[in-house]
Amino acid sequence: MALSIIPLTPVLGAEISGVDIGALSDAEFAAIETAFEDCSVLVIRGQHGIDDAKQAAFSRRFGDLETTISANPGGEGTTIAVFSNLDSDGALIPPKDKRMVFNSGNQMWHTDSSYKPVPAKASMLSGRVVPPEGGETEFASGRAAWDALTAADRSEYEPLIAVHDFLYSRGLIDKTLLTEKDRRELPAVRQKLVRTNPVNGRKAIYAGAHASHIEGRPVAEGRALLRRLTDLVTQPEHCYTHKWEDGDLVMWDNRAVLHRGRPWDDGRYPRVMHRTTVAGAGPSVEDGRPLAA
Repeated sequence: MALSIIPLTPVLGAEISGVDIGALSDAEFAAIETAFEDCSVLVIRGQHGIDDAKQAAFSRRFGDLETTISANPGGEGTTIAVFSNLDSDGALIPPKDKRMVFNSGNQMWHTDSSYKPVPAKASMLSGRVVPPEGGETEFASGRAAWDALTAADRSEYEPLIAVHDFLYSRGLIDKTLLTEKDRRELPAVRQKLVRTNPVNGRKAIYAGAHASHIEGRPVAEGRALLRRLTDLVTQPEHCYTHKWEDGDLVMWDNRAVLHRGRPWDDGRYPRVMHRTTVAGAGPSVEDGRPLAA
């Protein structure tokens, strides 16, 4: 089959078929890279038998890989993040186990690694074991939300800086999830509230669960604004819901979309997802100033 690229919604996403990510020609990769910049979410079908080496090699064609926060609080990071409800013996992990509670944070709207000084460019997720129902991944377009703003709102929001903090977002679930080591290694960072794609100039609202407050505004006021903007980004007309099929590899632009996992019957069905994350080119805020006191 020849490479096929079909839009998924009017504002977000494209489905790609007819390729093997481990054997792409330069022309095929260039088409996929262009679709990524234009469509923000790509569903690449037919990647049966994908393994970590193949996924990592494809991911590195887009840039260097991040070391990802471990799903085991206090553990070491890895370039392949595994989100699973199976333990090392293949048994289902109890839903109230701390590992499952930690990963439940992925069910909040967020963008990967916005709590790092250099936020992520792209994430790639492959479904190694997919439940027969539930467990979808939802995506929401920060570009479509930006386009929906009035000129006055754009003028107000574009200069703003948000403070992103992993301790804040995981604290919304359980303030005891992170260790003292995590707290030392994950200081809050400053990120632009509006990001601009360097290839096509498209602007997007950059918010989500890791965004704690707005620099220079009272905390309560800033959080209210961030909630309103996240609600705008995640309006149904700005969203795509991915229902996983065997062989799917999904990648998305963390600079332009929010995403979240959806629940499933995790006491009954296994679900195993492997994610690679491509680092960004640099900080979103380049003035060098530290966080305001």
